[in-house]
Amino acid sequence: MKFNRWPKRDPIKNYFPVPNEIYHLGLKAGEIAIYGYLLSIEDRKTYQCWPSYKTIGKAVRMSPNTVRKYVAALEEKGFISTEATMIRRKDGRPMNGSLLYTIRPIQAAVEMFYVRQFRKMEEDADRQRITEQQAKLPHRSPYEPLCAPLDKKSSPSSTHGQTGDIEPISEEGRRTNGFLPKPSEAVSGDEREAKEKAG
Repeated sequence: MKFNRWPKRDPIKNYFPVPNEIYHLGLKAGEIAIYGYLLSIEDRKTYQCWPSYKTIGKAVRMSPNTVRKYVAALEEKGFISTEATMIRRKDGRPMNGSLLYTIRPIQAAVEMFYVRQFRKMEEDADRQRITEQQAKLPHRSPYEPLCAPLDKKSSPSSTHGQTGDIEPISEEGRRTNGFLPKPSEAVSGDEREAKEKAG
């Protein structure tokens, strides 16, 4: 009689099927671990289970807070849905119970994955288009002066040491504009002092 070291596998009793798609939908290791655990304990008729965060964390070696984070991610990606439950204490007072998990069909998660990928492609295309449009605009340095540069006519002249069209005012011009007294009005210092004493 041939001895079988390993017992015959019963795919219904001792094992549970895992969709192949979960390895191609961008799930993190923690998400795959929790999803697999929920699959292993679900009711095969209702596709539901209600383990606590502590129970799940003990099975997959995670803290309750980490389990809560990955459960929220799985629900957002369409793998599961959750419902709050209510239980009653021995004294009759109500209290929150564990979440009721429903394992959704894998096709729903696949469709949501492709929707997210398509949306991401559209966002990337929009960003690329904006970048190309900005590249076509004239480049302006943040240190560029606000004033326009002087042209040749108004720029300083290195030959005469003067600025553009500005010329020094002649002595006649200064007299005309009232900057200097006319020769007939000019008086010497002695005459001015004599007038002040006479006045």
